[in-house]
Amino acid sequence: MSAKSQALFDKALQWIPGGVNSPVRAFRAVGGAPFFAERTSGATVWDADGNEYIDFVGTWGPAILGHAPKVVVEAVQKAAVHGTSFGIPNPLEVRMAELVVNAVPSVEKVRMCNSGTEATMSAIRLARGFTQRSKIIKFEGCYHGHVDSLLVKAGSGALTLGQPDSAGVPPEFTSQTIVLPFNDEEAVHAAFARHGSDIAGIILEPVPANAGLYLPRDGYLESLRNITTENGALLIFDEVMTGFRLGLAGVQGRFGITPDLSCFGKVIGGGLPVGAFAGRGEIMDCLAPDGPVYQAGTLSGNPLAMAAGIAVLEALADGSVYEKIDALGQALSDGLASAAKAAGVAVQLQRIGSMSCCYFAEKPVHNMDEAMRSDRERFGKYFHGMLQEGVYLAPSQFEAGFISAAHDEAAIEKTVAAAAKVMKTL
Repeated sequence: MSAKSQALFDKALQWIPGGVNSPVRAFRAVGGAPFFAERTSGATVWDADGNEYIDFVGTWGPAILGHAPKVVVEAVQKAAVHGTSFGIPNPLEVRMAELVVNAVPSVEKVRMCNSGTEATMSAIRLARGFTQRSKIIKFEGCYHGHVDSLLVKAGSGALTLGQPDSAGVPPEFTSQTIVLPFNDEEAVHAAFARHGSDIAGIILEPVPANAGLYLPRDGYLESLRNITTENGALLIFDEVMTGFRLGLAGVQGRFGITPDLSCFGKVIGGGLPVGAFAGRGEIMDCLAPDGPVYQAGTLSGNPLAMAAGIAVLEALADGSVYEKIDALGQALSDGLASAAKAAGVAVQLQRIGSMSCCYFAEKPVHNMDEAMRSDRERFGKYFHGMLQEGVYLAPSQFEAGFISAAHDEAAIEKTVAAAAKVMKTL
């Protein structure tokens, strides 16, 4: 690690638990200590010592236009002149809601909040309030934020640290959560056969991106839609990662599935803290002040966050960004596959659009158990080798990578060349 980053980390350890404000940043899964970012621009991040990296983390997904895009910076500057927070309804909230409703066919109304965790937590409460039922089905490896009742066999930072569960969550808080393996239709049918009249809904990442990245099998999402409809339960898509990243309508647009509720974050904030949950009008109308389900937030609909998010969504509207980043995603996966083959290294390159994951494994990955069989020690060596070559990947085998509109063919070629060099050493 560079000298300035080491000094910053040493100081951070004195005042911040683990020296970081989000666990996966600590590099525990790959060894070593994290570098500290000094600035970013486009597809590049510079550390405190001035070292330059091609960035495939992109703030864990939001930077779909790249870092500090002019359109977002100018929108935030313009909004800030009029105030950084109101706690009063503002016109930007209305425009953001309009954009989301127009982009996602399943959405009729939307409520803004401040994070993906808030969005999923609120959606679960709303599903229970609407159905008057208690139990929720979730899937192993699907991470829905640090909500107490959902921190059961979760992904993301919990999985990275080898702790799919969390201390501080009483068993009573998770007693109404049914945890099933992803991509297993029979397990879902068995759960409904046993608990159907008490299941409020199913929540899932339709493309899980917090245990690496794996895809739903053909017909799997359709089966979830059918069984929830048949049993009067709600289908909740957590599209915090995939929403507006895989297209304006996210996974549900790509697969043609209509959930009852959707959770968003990341891209819709343009790099600022934002979350949202949305869905059918009759369900959303159960929220206070019209209905009995309470949810609130002083900073919800913050004007700076709304301005940033609006700028991003308007820039994505014509679809050209998706064409570019999807093509770059394909080029990166193809190049990495060739590099791995030449080096004789077994990898599973799993991709959808501009999101991807490179598992060091012999067989394709379809669920968390299969992801856990990947060679994490080899990934750690690969991560540090790539970092040494000027390429920043997510510091965990169990995270997805992201391409932005600021990446170009030269960045992809440099990354593939670096991978070819590093894989020969593994």
